[in-house]
Amino acid sequence: MSTSATTLAPRTRAAAVKRATPVRGTAAGARRPQALLHQIVAPSLCLPEAAAASVFAAARQRGPIARDVIAQVTGLSIATVNRQVTALLDAGLLRERADLAVSGAIGRPRVPVEVNHEPFLTLGVHIGARTTSIVAADLFGRTLDVVETPTPRGPQAAALAAIAGSARRYLSRWHRRRPLWVGVATGGVVDSVTGYLDHPRLGWVDAPVGPVLADSLGLPVSVASHVDAMAGAELLLGMRRQPAKSATSLYVYARETVGYALSIGGRVHSPTSGPGTIAALPAYSELLGGTGRLESTVSDEAVLTAAREAHIVPADGPASTVTAVLRAAKQGNAQAVALVTERARVLGEAVALLRDMLNPDDLVVGGQAFTEYPEGMSAVEAAFAERSVLGHRDIRVTAFGNRVQEAGAGIVSLGGIYADPIAAMRRAQSRRPEVSA
Repeated sequence: MSTSATTLAPRTRAAAVKRATPVRGTAAGARRPQALLHQIVAPSLCLPEAAAASVFAAARQRGPIARDVIAQVTGLSIATVNRQVTALLDAGLLRERADLAVSGAIGRPRVPVEVNHEPFLTLGVHIGARTTSIVAADLFGRTLDVVETPTPRGPQAAALAAIAGSARRYLSRWHRRRPLWVGVATGGVVDSVTGYLDHPRLGWVDAPVGPVLADSLGLPVSVASHVDAMAGAELLLGMRRQPAKSATSLYVYARETVGYALSIGGRVHSPTSGPGTIAALPAYSELLGGTGRLESTVSDEAVLTAAREAHIVPADGPASTVTAVLRAAKQGNAQAVALVTERARVLGEAVALLRDMLNPDDLVVGGQAFTEYPEGMSAVEAAFAERSVLGHRDIRVTAFGNRVQEAGAGIVSLGGIYADPIAAMRRAQSRRPEVSA
């Protein structure tokens, strides 16, 4: 991920947006930025803390579940649980399962409840350097459907309009589910307060990603750094048990870009000035080439360039892809195996450097550079063990495999609902979308 010297801090940019008359980057005339900003909500990439959020989490993770069991697992009083369950039932997020009530029990408190997921969906959009994914997720965080299109090139206003148009057409297909929220995960430097983005790789500067989508879709929009989003998916959907309040987790991502995120005490750490970058960490590989920096050495483009020079794949054409290189490696092509193993070595050393600096309790890697060629993980682990000067630490591969980008976009669209479900439903209802093809 890259940073930009011209990036405004959230408070500064929010003030600038409020002073502006039109929303920058849109083709339409004068707008009301204040109204659109009301629909931009900073992503909530953290474990639930509020009472309603804890009750909803218990129903998501353990439902159908009785109220007294919710009280046991959350530590809330039964009176608090009853109030929150009633509010969640009224909001339509929970439903009762009278058919599962304990035989002979009297009264509604003995009727189990579960998440009422069928009527709703959220929309995730992952804007990658090459591909944009549009994801429909249910309230459990499960992917209902995903479509992929090339990320639009050209002027940022036209590119954003194209992405918004694709999202709008996609939502028009879902006649039986009501969309509640939009989550965007993307590279570059994100201002989560206003939904603006600097993305040097795409040539976007101060791009109003959040406002354009909010205006087009009529829904609340949250925008997050894609690596923060993936770490959030790991935290909220991929963890087998809730981490301790003091626990830290390091998430390292590699594919076309490289990045990292740190979770502390059940919350993804998102600096107000934007994410840090590991793209320029020192890395050397005679086989892969590059500029002596991590991203230019281990990116998909670096592997593909080296594979073309070695005549593993053609110089161009549909067969000249990273997927073809990985396929050749899996089929035993010695040169292809050497390339992807070398990338694994360089990544293992980089992960060791980060681990030694931050010393997290949990260490997770994700992105297709790790997951699309699982045979290379032994080389990652060996290089990690050799380079790290600290004691042994296991490396955990993401729970989402090659689908980590869509999981990240999905959790950005769900984070606000998970953090404050009652307020999120009010916000989603405040401006009903009228989506048509």
